[in-house]
Amino acid sequence: MKPFEQIFLSAKTIAVVGLSRDPEKDSHSVAKYLQEKGYKIIPVNPSGGELLGEKVYTSLSEITVPVDIVDVFRPFEECEKIAEQAIKLLQKMVWLQLGLTSQKARQICEKVGIAFVENRCIRTEHRRLTGAGF
Repeated sequence: MKPFEQIFLSAKTIAVVGLSRDPEKDSHSVAKYLQEKGYKIIPVNPSGGELLGEKVYTSLSEITVPVDIVDVFRPFEECEKIAEQAIKLLQKMVWLQLGLTSQKARQICEKVGIAFVENRCIRTEHRRLTGAGF
């Protein structure tokens, strides 16, 4: 098992940056899936309010509870800034969703020993690792 897989399977809390209110968007359906699988979801969206029954934080810097994974659904131009905010939470992993890569974000995380995953869907990986099916 790869190190990121062990971290993922032991995680309890996932901050979802860019969680959309639109149930048709991947960020919404992935977060809902993870929540249904027992993960505590912390929505991060500048609009605030509530999503999936959870308080929405307007930025990562507002979060005061421990976070294991920061799952990113934002454009790659924002990934470096998100990684900088994420390392301040002292979480275990930054995960860039399918289609997202950022060498600068990777360097930021690896410099402080935080696992980094890019260009992978966290829902697909969960299904693969747990045999949860589609």
